[in-house]
Amino acid sequence: MNYFRTALLLAALTALFMGVGFLIGGESGMMIAFVIAAGMNLFSYWNADKMVLSMHHAREVDERSAPELFGMIRQLSANGGLPMPKVYIINNPQPNAFATGRNPQNAAVAATTGLLDTLTMEEVAGVMAHELAHIKNHDTLIMTITATIAGAISMLGNFAFFFGGNRENNNPLGFVGVLVAMIVAPLAAMLVQMAISRTREYAADRLGAQICGQPMWLASALAKISGGVARIHNEDAERNPATAHMFIINPLSGERMDNLFSTHPNTQNRIAALQNLAREMGGPAPRGGASGPGPWGSGSTSRRGPWG
Repeated sequence: MNYFRTALLLAALTALFMGVGFLIGGESGMMIAFVIAAGMNLFSYWNADKMVLSMHHAREVDERSAPELFGMIRQLSANGGLPMPKVYIINNPQPNAFATGRNPQNAAVAATTGLLDTLTMEEVAGVMAHELAHIKNHDTLIMTITATIAGAISMLGNFAFFFGGNRENNNPLGFVGVLVAMIVAPLAAMLVQMAISRTREYAADRLGAQICGQPMWLASALAKISGGVARIHNEDAERNPATAHMFIINPLSGERMDNLFSTHPNTQNRIAALQNLAREMGGPAPRGGASGPGPWGSGSTSRRGPWG
């Protein structure tokens, strides 16, 4: 089902990309866009994860440079029956994280320094478990390819502003076509991202809570991340808005139209679902956030680790 959904997504975004090419350059523009889209789909499958990590200036760490974070992810991966992914840290004050990669054997998880400095170790474990759930569900292939092609659609829309008004380009709709390419096409790409994201986030929350064994670790982390995102500007995300849907919380929250067309479900609804899951897994959901001792410190609330 995941592969079928991926194929549908690629088809929709490729068709949209070709449609923008048609609006800019008519049939010849559409054919050029088709060739570019085909090459981009192939390139994205193999390289989109590297591109996304590069966009956000992520640096890879290992057991020597980040022992606690690396060991945490190794144990969580074992809990989830996953191979060990590559681990990255992003030097960014906004608390956030994402996963990427075309399959579990070629996956990576990335956390910002803001996340590692702000959250307790148990809350970080909840977040990393959520990202590993995306990997286990094969969501990362969808997210990375969507980010690449949606970004290209937005870029092509910008090209329409400069080249779409030329009468010699065979644009069938004239200036109206240019406006559609500039405004409607990027918006449509964003709606495609939004359509596939909301249920995926709920599923990753649930599976992530099961991987780490404590739904309230993730619930507490979501509350803190949401507050941090609202206060702290993420310049890399602003420059690459097509990657926003990859993060555990939309890094563009409060900016432009991203609250209206959010790629993520409401944070309070996600927390409520995790509280219900905590009760299902045994006992009432605590109100204070991360609960109980974990394998990364006996209930420690240390805000910093040797990772950052």
